[in-house]
Amino acid sequence: MFKSIVLPVVLMGAASIAIADEGQWQPHQLPQLKSELKRIGITMPAEKLADLTKHPMSAIVSLGGCSASFVSPDGLVVTNHHCAYGAIQRNSTPEKNHIVNGFLAKTRAEELPGGPNTLVYVTEKVENVTDRVLKGLSPTMSGRERHELVESRVKALIAECETDKSVRCSVPAFHRGLEYYRIKQLMIRDVRLVYAPSDRIGNFGGDIDNYEWPRQTGDYAFLRAYVGKDGRPADPSPDNVPYKSKDFLVVSAEGLKAGDPILLAGYPGRTSRYKLPSEIRFARDVDFPAKVATITADLSVIAAATMGNPAWNVRYASVDKSLNNVLKKTQGLLDGFARKDIAAIKDVQDAEFRAWHKQHGNGAKKLLAELDGVIAAEMAQSRQEAAWLKATHSDLLKSARTLYRLALERQKPDAQRESGYQERDLSFIKARLTRLEQSFVPQVDEARYGAALQRYARIDAKVRPQGLDALLPAPAALNAMYKASELSDTAKRLAWIGKDPEAFRKSGDPFIQLAVRLHDTGMALEDKRNEIDGNLERVIPQYMTAVIAWKKSQGKPVYPDANSTLRVTYGTVAPYAPRDGLLKGPFTTVEGITEKASNKEPFIVPSALGEAIKAKRYGVFKDPVLKTVPVNFLSSADTTGGNSGSAVMNKRGELVGLNFDSTYESITKDWYFDSAITRAIHVDIRYMLWVMKEVDRADNLLKEMTVKYPKK
Repeated sequence: MFKSIVLPVVLMGAASIAIADEGQWQPHQLPQLKSELKRIGITMPAEKLADLTKHPMSAIVSLGGCSASFVSPDGLVVTNHHCAYGAIQRNSTPEKNHIVNGFLAKTRAEELPGGPNTLVYVTEKVENVTDRVLKGLSPTMSGRERHELVESRVKALIAECETDKSVRCSVPAFHRGLEYYRIKQLMIRDVRLVYAPSDRIGNFGGDIDNYEWPRQTGDYAFLRAYVGKDGRPADPSPDNVPYKSKDFLVVSAEGLKAGDPILLAGYPGRTSRYKLPSEIRFARDVDFPAKVATITADLSVIAAATMGNPAWNVRYASVDKSLNNVLKKTQGLLDGFARKDIAAIKDVQDAEFRAWHKQHGNGAKKLLAELDGVIAAEMAQSRQEAAWLKATHSDLLKSARTLYRLALERQKPDAQRESGYQERDLSFIKARLTRLEQSFVPQVDEARYGAALQRYARIDAKVRPQGLDALLPAPAALNAMYKASELSDTAKRLAWIGKDPEAFRKSGDPFIQLAVRLHDTGMALEDKRNEIDGNLERVIPQYMTAVIAWKKSQGKPVYPDANSTLRVTYGTVAPYAPRDGLLKGPFTTVEGITEKASNKEPFIVPSALGEAIKAKRYGVFKDPVLKTVPVNFLSSADTTGGNSGSAVMNKRGELVGLNFDSTYESITKDWYFDSAITRAIHVDIRYMLWVMKEVDRADNLLKEMTVKYPKK
C-alpha cells in the first residue's frame, strides 16, 4: 500500500543518529550506531557486540522473565535477588528461612534445586523469517482466518527448529507484526540456587523504596546451570555436571564515576512506544485505574488471610512481592501520565504523522480509519477480558481450566493444537501445576476468589462476557467447593494430565465441573480475540511501515518495541532532577544504609553488615572519590521490566553492575522516553563483592569468578 515508501529490511535500516540514549536495540543493529557508541566512550567494536557467538553477548542469558549473565566457565550465573526469589522461597520454611537469613552453598553439593520453573536460556541464533510468516496472505481473509494461518506458520517454524528438547525456539513479532524473527535458545533445565544474601540486603527498603531514589539495595543472587555428562541440557539429576559456558563476563571492581559510559544487555519485556493517543487514554483512564484497584484489593485479602500464620506468609511471599511490584509500577504510570500529558504529546506527533501520511501514503487513505476502528474493537474486548479475569481469579480454578483445555487439545494433531498446549509445552504445564504447592493455601485462595467474585458483580453488566454470570458460583458456595475438591493435592492434580475430556465431564470435583462449565464462554472470548488480533496484525504493520518511514525522514531512531528478546542499550552514569530545584546524584553509599536503618521491616540491617559499615572495612572496594563503598548508581540507559538482572558493562564489556529498577519518574518510559528524567537503577558491583567478602564470606565464589581489582 506504500509503494512510494522504499524501505530496506526495516531494522537494518535504522537511523544512524539516535536521540539521547533512547533505544532498545537488536544486537544486529549496533554496527549502525557506531558514532553513538563512540560519542559516549564505548571502546568495544560494534561488530563484536552484534555477534551473538562472541563475548560479551554469548555470556548474556535469559531466565524467562528476567535477565542474567555467566560469570565463570562453570555455569555460574548472576542475576537479581528478586529474579531468584522463587528459588529462594521454594527452599524456605519458617524453620529454615533463606529469605530472611540468606543462603550460601560453600560446595557444589550444597547447592539447592531451583525448581522446575527456574530455567536458563542461552540465545544461539536469530534469523529473519518474515517472508515465511507473511508471504501470500490474502487481504480478503477474516481476522480470525489470518491469525490462525500466521499461528500455524509460526508453529511450523518452531517445530522445524526444535530438533530436540535441548532447545527452545520462538518466533516473536517485531514492530507490531511488521517483521518476525526466529530465535533459537539452548534451554538448561537443571538450575540450582548457589547464593543469595538476606532479603534485608537483597530487598533492603522493600516496597517502600521500590522505584525510589536514593536506594541502597543489594539486589543480586547467584544460580548455577547444570547439564548431563555429555554437555547437553538434561532433567535435574545428581549426576549432572556444571554447564561449561562458552564465554563469561569478567567482573571489574575498578568502578565508575559520573559521566562514564555503560552498556546494558538483557531481555526487556514490553514497551508501548508506538501506541496511538487513543490507546494511551484507554490505559490512563480505564485499564490502569482498574488494575490498581484490583491488585490493591487482592493484596488486602492476602494480608488478612495469611495474618498470624508464618507458613502461609512464606507460601505467599513471592505472590505478594510480584503483586506489589506490578501495583507500584502501574500507579507510577498513572502518576507519570498525570505529571506529563503523554497523550497530548502523542496527539501532536499523531497529527504531524497524519499530515505527513496524507502526502506520502500513496493511496492508503482508508488505512487510518481502519486503524482507529480495529483499535477501538481491541479496547472493548480488553474490558471484557478484564471482567473474565476477575470472574476466574482462583489458582485452583486456573489449574482445572488448564487441565481440561489440555485434554481437549490433545484430541487434535500436535501441529493443530493451540500454542501452549502442544507436546513441547507439557513440561511447562507440569512445572506450573507442581509449583502451586509452594505458593498456594486453599483457605487463602478461597478468600481471594470470593472477594474477586464480589468485585466482578460490581462491574457494569455491559462489559461482562455474555452468559457468564449464570455459570459462576455464589461466593457463599465456595467453602464447600474448596473442601470437596482434590485439586489442592499436587499428586492428584498432576494425575489429571493424560485423561480424556469425557473423564472431566463426568468428574464430581467442583472445580473441574466449573472449568467444564466455563469452557465455551472462555472459547468465545478467545475466538473474538483471535478475530481482533488478526485484524490488528493486518492493519498495524501497514501503519508501522509508514511510521518508520516518517521517523527516518526526521533522522529519528527506529527500533522495535521490547518483546522479551535480547536487546542492547547504552548510556552514561548520570544524576537527574525529578522536579525543579532538586538534583539527585548518581551514587548511593553504605552510609545511606545506616541512615535508613530501623528496627522495623523493611529497614532492618543485618548485624554483620552494620558492623562492617561501622568498622569501615572497605578495603579495595572503597571508591577514591566517595571515600566509601558505593551501593547503587543511576544511568541513562533505556530499560524496562525484564531487564531485571541485566549485565551493566563498562566501555570494555566488563561487568560493573546489575540493573534492577528504575526511578519512579521514569516508569512512563514504557510509553514515552523522556531523556531528562529517565534513569535506570543498578547495583554497583563493588557493593556486591564487598558484601560477599566482608559480610557473607562467599570466598569460594569470589575465587571462582575472574575479578579485576583496582590498581594499588
